[in-house]
Amino acid sequence: MYSLEDLLHLMNRLRDPQYGCPWDIRQTYATIVPHTLEEAYEVADAIERKDWTELKSELGDLLFQVVFHARMAEEQGLFVFDDVANAIADKLERRHPHVFGDEAAKADGVAQKARWEDIKATERASKSQHGALDDVPVGLPALARAAKLTRRAARVGFDWPSTDEVFDKLHEEVAELRAEIAAGDLDKAKGEVGDLLFVVANLARKLGVEPEDALRGSNAKFVRRFGFIEAELAKDGRTPEQSDLAEMDRLWDVAKVAERA
Repeated sequence: MYSLEDLLHLMNRLRDPQYGCPWDIRQTYATIVPHTLEEAYEVADAIERKDWTELKSELGDLLFQVVFHARMAEEQGLFVFDDVANAIADKLERRHPHVFGDEAAKADGVAQKARWEDIKATERASKSQHGALDDVPVGLPALARAAKLTRRAARVGFDWPSTDEVFDKLHEEVAELRAEIAAGDLDKAKGEVGDLLFVVANLARKLGVEPEDALRGSNAKFVRRFGFIEAELAKDGRTPEQSDLAEMDRLWDVAKVAERA
């Protein structure tokens, strides 16, 4: 059985300038980041499919990404892997005073959440991040970042009173998008599409729904129902290209009914 120490040793060997792997040696933070993001999504995919054997493998791939970044940092004299582990352990202990001491902090969930936000605000201030939105990562998927931005703004009172106002804004954005399309201004239409998606993310947040999760579910639903259309057409030896919209629409409705049964 390999240990974490073995993994760190393997990483060092891969990056060894003389005996390592040429591909691993020439990587940088910038070239590795896309792989890091991909591995995180593959972890999410394995969880979505409830493939626990695959999850074990994907978590290993993600851990390797952490080890890879830490190794490059060590080579540059920035920090080592133990510093990474120490940083997260320190943060977890600091952000959970109701668990790791400070008995007075062991209040109800509302009080704990307020305490959590106070602690994070203090951390942002120590990093000279004084704005409520300063530390929302730019690298997040855009829809997830939109939801997080609106959550942060809502905490300081910048929020609609109810979903009614969000729906009003949604209708307003749809009207503006239609107007730009009618005017033939596709550049402005692109901006309006973004505004529309941002309001949808805001609506999801108001409903307590993670928009990325909701969209993943809709993507899976689309794939499933379109697969049904393909399978039904294949019974006659046909493909979607050999069908028409009316027939495929009818088959789509059949798939919807079958799912609800």
